[in-house]
Amino acid sequence: MANASSPEGGSHPSNGLRYERAGALPVYRFDQLNSEPALVHAIFTRLGGVSLPPYATLNLSRAVGDDPTAVETNYNRVCRALHIHRSQTVTCHLTHSTHIFVVTSAHGGRSVGQGDALITAEPGVYLSMRFADCVPILLHDPICRAVGLAHAGWRGTVKNAAGAAVQAMVGQLGCSPETMTAVIGPAIGPCCYQVGSEIIQAVEAAFPRRGPTGDGSVSLLRRRTDHRAYFDLWEANRRQLVAAGVSQVVVAGLCTACHTDHFFSHRVEQGHTGRFGAVIGYRE
Repeated sequence: MANASSPEGGSHPSNGLRYERAGALPVYRFDQLNSEPALVHAIFTRLGGVSLPPYATLNLSRAVGDDPTAVETNYNRVCRALHIHRSQTVTCHLTHSTHIFVVTSAHGGRSVGQGDALITAEPGVYLSMRFADCVPILLHDPICRAVGLAHAGWRGTVKNAAGAAVQAMVGQLGCSPETMTAVIGPAIGPCCYQVGSEIIQAVEAAFPRRGPTGDGSVSLLRRRTDHRAYFDLWEANRRQLVAAGVSQVVVAGLCTACHTDHFFSHRVEQGHTGRFGAVIGYRE
């Protein structure tokens, strides 16, 4: 597939991020997940759908007030772009938790309940979630041919949702973190994620100021000359994945709040917006 122009100016060899087309839709993919021919993965943008403002245009969430018919059309476009069937996709209702579902083909075509991570080792099952500033975490173990997809906002991050997803793949699917790759997809960056006292206190509790490596919450809460604090969700989740033993962690480094032309941003658009999608799974 030919590279297109991305918000950051095309492909990024340093982190393997590529802006491509999947059928009629623009997507982001990672070289680190492209080595397995049967593995399907994509992070979609807000482009290429039929939803009207403020959900324009490829909104995949039914929970934000969009026309359900438009959302269904958008989902069908995503499935066609990946050459998969809607009945093969599995999702969940996101609740900023560490609840994890092990899914199979028996769950195909529906939401499995309230949680923030899905894992599977069954081919033909495609994990799907929706985002608008929170962190998409894609997990892959090529030895077990297993995948995971997690959602981490600040609440999920301080609860170590990323580490919990890895542990579930190890305990439930027999994976080894040493053979896994984790991708931290586009999310609000430390450039834009200003936080107040509630989040500051939660981050300081979850990441002690003097952690094992001496780089605890101080470096995650970036202070500026105006004394405001900005939380680095990317780095916080990267540390948790490394602590869980994941051998390769890739950070997209792409801020959704900086690029509302390509992504929905709950922060920038003050909650009145849609959700872009992420999908991962093995072909049968």
